[in-house]
Amino acid sequence: MYIEQLRIYEMDDLYQVSSVEVGQHSYWQIGDFQVHAQVLVTSWVVIALLLASPIVGTRNLQTIPTGSQNFIEYVLEFIRDLTRTQMGEEEYRPRVPFIGTMFSFIFVSNWSGASFPWRIVQLPHGELAAPTNDINTTVALASLTSVAHPYAGLHKRGFSYFGKYIQPTPVPPPINTSEDFTKPLSLSFRLFGNISADELVVAVLVSLVPSIVPVPMTPLGLSTSAIQALIFATLAAAYIGESTEGHH
Repeated sequence: MYIEQLRIYEMDDLYQVSSVEVGQHSYWQIGDFQVHAQVLVTSWVVIALLLASPIVGTRNLQTIPTGSQNFIEYVLEFIRDLTRTQMGEEEYRPRVPFIGTMFSFIFVSNWSGASFPWRIVQLPHGELAAPTNDINTTVALASLTSVAHPYAGLHKRGFSYFGKYIQPTPVPPPINTSEDFTKPLSLSFRLFGNISADELVVAVLVSLVPSIVPVPMTPLGLSTSAIQALIFATLAAAYIGESTEGHH
């Protein structure tokens, strides 16, 4: 009887820990699930910008690109070069849309948090912020990468892809398997931690010196946001490229 009560108390403590939240959140009820409303709102804004930009930039295509068309082609060329560098000339083309989507979404999300004052929009609970300032978003992005990683390997090498788990000897399969779990964890927590820390530092400094700090801190936040998007896209491309290699 005592042991059963102790287990109940332990489960209750675990439930209380799992319900811990950082700050307040505004929720929407969708069926049996609760979702963070502010994350969906800001994500939809970012997605709308990403969809509208190429439409506007390519509605009047010219042989010699100018203006917005030139910018869109520059971004595409940058993403192609990044993907080619990590995957090689033969494998990079089918992966450009995936890496480009990842980079573009994270880049615009980070910049929206660093340059747009989301907090001026009042909500009943919580406040708006960059989508990548929420751990659920970064985990979802990392999960997509962790799915694309074995898919690319299986598509390229077939079942021989699983041979990597017993190389160079059959002894370290647990270590090789754990690597597939640590990669998405490192991707998600790196992005979330850096963006959250950057916004927190800026918020604290602005509250201390509101008339001076915002000017120099804005370029710093923009550069940090761009670097984090580049790191995530580069590592995602490297992980996928690694899975298509014939040896490790």
